[in-house]
Amino acid sequence: MTSPRTLLASRALHPKKQFGQNFLVDPSTARMIVDRSNLSPEDIILEIGSGLGALTIPAARQVKCVYAVEKDHEIAEVLQTELANNDINNVIIINKDILTVDINEISEKEKQKLIVLGNLPYNISSQILVALLNAKQSIDRASLMFQREVARRLAAGPGSRDYGRLSVMLQYSADVKKLATVGPHLFLPKPKVASEVVEIRFKKEIEKPVADESLLSAVVKAAFSTRRKTLKNALQNIDLNVDDKSVRKILGNSGIDPARRAESLSVAEFKDLANAFYDFVPAAERQ
Repeated sequence: MTSPRTLLASRALHPKKQFGQNFLVDPSTARMIVDRSNLSPEDIILEIGSGLGALTIPAARQVKCVYAVEKDHEIAEVLQTELANNDINNVIIINKDILTVDINEISEKEKQKLIVLGNLPYNISSQILVALLNAKQSIDRASLMFQREVARRLAAGPGSRDYGRLSVMLQYSADVKKLATVGPHLFLPKPKVASEVVEIRFKKEIEKPVADESLLSAVVKAAFSTRRKTLKNALQNIDLNVDDKSVRKILGNSGIDPARRAESLSVAEFKDLANAFYDFVPAAERQ
């Protein structure tokens, strides 16, 4: 593959800060990420932020098809040329913002679940994760590169300062593990911190699923909205028309001390809390 510096210079292009572009410049690191993703010839890949093809090309050589999502039309044109120069013909470039792509539609078209790859732009990584969670029925697993501080939030446990809303919602639906650390010197331009590659493997069956996942999300969001507040106070912000007395009763029904704070609750306890809300609040008020 041609180096990112050479490709960009040949078109008088530069990394765009507004797109969060940090191009991976080390081919061996790209191959390592693809290898640790355990791809097979029958896999369909959805790649987020394909850039200049660092992951696209080695992945395409191992799988059936790659849907390469790249928002920057100038970079997408360079990628198209690189694919042709490398005799790669199983990549479909989607020149769109990933947040506007219908992931379920691609899975339905291919009649199988997708594997997601990507070096995620820091500024919208949380939004992308939420989109993947919303489409989890269409995704088998994902190998994604995040800046280290975001990656740590995904696998953080109760009591950690990194533990938050995203930790709970992701761990409810998936198993998370670290695959690799990637240093700043391996990107153009160099980010200020190291990156981590994380595998997110969506659970085929969730043990003891909650009655209403959207309600779980609302409860978790409210609980972490004011981290310094006790649950008794934080949960009154939730848009379910519950007063102090009701919140105390709901917490009592779930066996959770009202004086605790959100970061002390396990995922299982958040599930119990969401189910307690579900049982207490009339259906009409949950909508």
